Amino acid sequence: MNQRMLHRGPDMQDYWCSEDHSIVLGHVRLSILDLSEAGKQPVQSQDGRYVMVWNGEIYNYESLRKKLVMDGRQLLFRGHSDTEVLIEYVAAYGLKEALKASTGMFAAAVFDRRTKKLCLCRDRMGEKPLYYGFLDSGFVFASDIGCIAEIAENSLEISRDALAVYLRHGYIPAPYTIYKNIYKAEAGSVVELPAPYDRPRIQKYWNVMRCARHGEKNLFAGSEKEAADHLEGLLKKSIQLQMQADVPVGAFLSGGIDSTTVTAVMQSLARGRVKTFSIGFEEHAYNEAAYAKETARYLGTDHTELYVTAKDVMDVIPKMAHIYSEPFADSSQLPMYLVSRLAKQSVTVSLSGDGGDELFCGYGSYSSVQRIWNMIKYVPYPLRHVTALGLGKIRNADHIRLNLLKNYLGRKSIESIYANHIDASADISLLSPEENLPPYKFTEYPSGYLTEDPVKNVMLMDMLMYLPDDILAKVDRAAMAVSLETRVPLLDKDIVEFAWTLPQSYKADGNQTKKVLRNVLYRYVPQSMMERPKKGFSIPVADWIRNGRLQEWAGDMLAESRIRKEGILDSAAVRKLWDGFLKDGRGAVYIWYLLMFEEWMHKVYRKKK
Repeated sequence: MNQRMLHRGPDMQDYWCSEDHSIVLGHVRLSILDLSEAGKQPVQSQDGRYVMVWNGEIYNYESLRKKLVMDGRQLLFRGHSDTEVLIEYVAAYGLKEALKASTGMFAAAVFDRRTKKLCLCRDRMGEKPLYYGFLDSGFVFASDIGCIAEIAENSLEISRDALAVYLRHGYIPAPYTIYKNIYKAEAGSVVELPAPYDRPRIQKYWNVMRCARHGEKNLFAGSEKEAADHLEGLLKKSIQLQMQADVPVGAFLSGGIDSTTVTAVMQSLARGRVKTFSIGFEEHAYNEAAYAKETARYLGTDHTELYVTAKDVMDVIPKMAHIYSEPFADSSQLPMYLVSRLAKQSVTVSLSGDGGDELFCGYGSYSSVQRIWNMIKYVPYPLRHVTALGLGKIRNADHIRLNLLKNYLGRKSIESIYANHIDASADISLLSPEENLPPYKFTEYPSGYLTEDPVKNVMLMDMLMYLPDDILAKVDRAAMAVSLETRVPLLDKDIVEFAWTLPQSYKADGNQTKKVLRNVLYRYVPQSMMERPKKGFSIPVADWIRNGRLQEWAGDMLAESRIRKEGILDSAAVRKLWDGFLKDGRGAVYIWYLLMFEEWMHKVYRKKK
């Protein structure tokens, strides 16, 4: 299992086994703080009671260390790693208090030798991965689901429920994984297992829904300037803490609002020039490298850029199935991997601007669904529902406006409109017609959870699923594949909790998104430099598949005979979708979903079998 994820920790590895051989803990280390043996894992508390393996960083470990010393709970430390501080904090105050006090990103396994209880813990926002489940040999867990597949005595079985959700979103949300009986730990949760380790109990120690509800009841009463002042202070604190390392630290810089804000504040705090990294494309519609270069020049960072081609992408596509270990189809995984590989040549840690869109209302889809909801919400639902049923009987399925009416008129709430807005099921349901969609975060989302502004509801939906299960998974897996640690300052607990107290008008107003974040940024760079359309971290993969070097590869992967032989997807439906895409480019997103599933099938699943 350690060998399978050696890319996540190439510097050191070790094991620990309990006296009765019932528990074995393994760890591979990417050394960031305290590069000596004192930071080695698995680690035992000095009183011998607790043993821990974990992945991540505790940014406020110095303040935790000071509390241990001031309270007389721990006076002597072997080194200066956050690992040692965390295990001693658990020993002194208990796991619950340690999680409450810690600011950071982590996946941890803590074994209590006295009670024989094992606890698996995941950070608040879900930055670090944690998988667990049952094999014939017993209970297993790991930072990479591929480690679990590695030791499965019998071939793991594909979960068709998970596949149904994947075919709608391009990723598999927690608690599901692609395998039956193997699960993802939820963000902000603890999985408790007392001996004999057969009945896990899941508890939440932090919940973004509770955070949102508390913020709604305790709205920030200051002005927009005061909000920007407070946010800037929180950003400085978060970024200062996340710059701590005994190895080189840099930042991803796309030229957008989020990454520029992080980089600008980081450069203002740094003693020297911050190393920044970006990649570009020759296709102008997708290229932000020129903006990033201009921003880097203004901020005075030490900037490196790399322009990539279809060949560069083709060369790394075969790596994706192994890197993500289960089907994953956010196509920005490719540029994410390439920029991580570029950064790793100079640094071991890179700060990222992820989280700004979800926290500060940055996505255009938020205003889109609000416009749709505003147009239909005053029509009584029974009338809308009957009309939608009638429209559904019309055969002209290619008429765009008709499809929009059919899709949205019968929706009860803005939440259901948003779920449909980003749901690929209209086409993908044909691929697995016998399957029903299982319950998951979107189907179980409580309608009307927040009341001050309905857009907050859809932002919360993204915080619960899209952010941890797509964005953060993409960043962590791509970067750790090249042994690069990423840190996300905008997702600091204090920033997240503050963002939910802000009135919605402080985040978005008309066509202006992320207002309060922009107000901070404009203290560091001219507003005119940032006034341009949002592009996102995307890649011209659809063009390359239809008209370029990737068409032959894609055609082979989706060949009707191949799909039919596998017996999982509807081969005729796949063929129809592929032909339609080649004809007019429709369904590009769904094509990538299928391609990444097929890559996983043949590079990981079939290979294992």
